Amino acid sequence: MDKAAQVPVYDSSRQGSAALEELRAIFKYRYLVVQFVRRDILTRYKRSVLGVAWTMLNPLGTMLILTIVFSQAFGGSQEGYAAYVLSGLIAWNFFAQSSNAATLHLVWGGSLLKKIYIPRTSFAVSATGTGLINILFSLIPLLIVMLLTGVPIRWTIILLPIPILFLAMFALGVGLLISTMAIFYADIAEMFQIALTAWMYLSPVIYSPEILPEAYRFWITRLNPMFYLIELFRMPIYYGKVPDLSLVMIAGGISIVTLFVGWIYFTGKSDEFAYRV
Repeated sequence: MDKAAQVPVYDSSRQGSAALEELRAIFKYRYLVVQFVRRDILTRYKRSVLGVAWTMLNPLGTMLILTIVFSQAFGGSQEGYAAYVLSGLIAWNFFAQSSNAATLHLVWGGSLLKKIYIPRTSFAVSATGTGLINILFSLIPLLIVMLLTGVPIRWTIILLPIPILFLAMFALGVGLLISTMAIFYADIAEMFQIALTAWMYLSPVIYSPEILPEAYRFWITRLNPMFYLIELFRMPIYYGKVPDLSLVMIAGGISIVTLFVGWIYFTGKSDEFAYRV
C-alpha cells in the first residue's frame, strides 16, 4: 500500500459548526465546570467569618437599606414592601452578578487558554452555575422576610424553577455577549458595570411599574427584558399566582433568543481569544 495514502488529511470542512462543537465540549468537560463553581464558592468565602451566610446576608442588608430609603416613596401601594424589594433584588442580583462574573472570569482568567485546552464557554457557564447556588441560598432570607411581613407563602412557590431557569439563560447569554466584546475592547467590562447600576433603577426592583408616569411606563418596562424576568420571578413567590402564559412566553422567548445569539457570537469569535487575552 502506498505510504502516502496512510497519511491522515485534516479537512476543516468536516468539522461541525463552532457553536455545536463548543456545546459538545462543555458537556464533555462538565466536571471542569463543576470544579470552577466549587473554586468560586470556596475562594469567595474562604477568609470570611460568616462564610456562605454572606450569600443570604448580602441581599438582606441591601434590602434593609433600600426599604428604609424608598419605603415612603414607593412602599405605600405594596403589601409587605420589604418582601417585594427583596424578591426583585434576588432576581436582579442573580442576573447582574452572573453576567458580570462571566465577563471578568474570561478577561482576567483567559490566560489559561494559552496554556491548556478548555472550552471557552466554561468561564461563563461556571459563573452562571455559581449564581444558581447563590440564588438558592438567597431564597432562605426571602421566605423569612415574607413570614415576618405577613406575605403568605403559597403552593405556587414550586413554580420558581421556571423563572430561575429563564434568568440563568438570559444571564448566560448576556455574559457571553459582553465577555466577547470585552476581549476586544477592555473598557466594555467597566462600562457594563456602570450600565448595570442604571439598568437596576430602570427595572421594577424597588418600585411597582404602576407608579410610573404613563409617558415613561412603556419605555421603562415593556422594552426592558428584566421587567418580564423579574415579574415572572415575583409572580409565584411574592404574589402567589400562576404566571400568565403570555408572560412565560415573552420571558422564555427573550431568554432563549439572548442565549442563542450570545452563544453564536461567542463561539464565532472564540478562536481569536488566545491572541487577545
